[in-house]
Amino acid sequence: MVLLLLFAASQAQALCRGRPLNPVTDVCWQCAFPLRIGGVTLAAGEDVPADRLSSPVCACGSGGSLTVGLTASFWEPARMIETVKDPYCFPALGAQLTNPQPGLLGGAQSTQQTTGAASTFQQAHYYVFPAWSLLDLFADFPCLEQGGFDLAYMTEVDPLWSNDALAFLINPEALLFGSPAAQLACLSDSTAANTGFPLDALFWCMGSWGSSYPLSGTIAESNPTTANAGLAARLLFKLGREMLLFDRALNPCGAVATPIWVKSHYRLQIVRPVRGATSVPIGRSDLLWGSGKNPPQGAGPNAPENFLWMLHRKTTCCVGVTY
Repeated sequence: MVLLLLFAASQAQALCRGRPLNPVTDVCWQCAFPLRIGGVTLAAGEDVPADRLSSPVCACGSGGSLTVGLTASFWEPARMIETVKDPYCFPALGAQLTNPQPGLLGGAQSTQQTTGAASTFQQAHYYVFPAWSLLDLFADFPCLEQGGFDLAYMTEVDPLWSNDALAFLINPEALLFGSPAAQLACLSDSTAANTGFPLDALFWCMGSWGSSYPLSGTIAESNPTTANAGLAARLLFKLGREMLLFDRALNPCGAVATPIWVKSHYRLQIVRPVRGATSVPIGRSDLLWGSGKNPPQGAGPNAPENFLWMLHRKTTCCVGVTY
């Protein structure tokens, strides 16, 4: 019995394991395309929405200087999101912090006895990860974010993430979009995400991943891959609502606050437990990209149900001459 308990304890401790991310081999570099300059596509890539710009020419002033040139747009791998079953587990770092209260805040799947509806809860971490800057690539290109690696947000210390009622404080409009009619409209968003890119007007929908609300860590989904993709996307909406995430594709002269997200400007690439070969738009069914990405026993050093996502965000900027 003692040996059995020791074995069970070692298995529980081994759940949080992972291999640190290698930006050279783990990042989907072809997902940076298409590249457009002055409204002309120079390098084709994924099926993405057209740029939201009225003119290919731009003029941006900042700090007493003026830049005049052409608009450029591409998809920048600049952030990472972890969605984990084990609290304080950081697969991207291959490390785990001690839980102050063991057993508290852990991920779980549950089923309501009255309705039979299933739901999943996971913790999430948000990293600043400017991949090109970290690899010292294209350092002279003005559109790329310069900076270092940083753990910017973790939901274990955010009471709104683990409580749907508290989350209502930052998303009171959720009452408007919980009706059957509003959710029925999400069918069109799911179709759009599976055939191209999602519909930004239906911001309360995440296509085949469920509802954008509530802005918490509980999602009405039992499939682990779908649920974790939905929670990674929902974290983006939540950070935008809290003015901690800014959209870099709306204005070539700078980032814009988006309390209502523009979801077509974000794509997610699954990196752990199993690396995906491409990035997918918000709401695309995991039947098209998630097969074999979450093996029951994990993949090598990567534990199951502890996910890592590379965020490819659309970036628009002004490239030209500065006076």
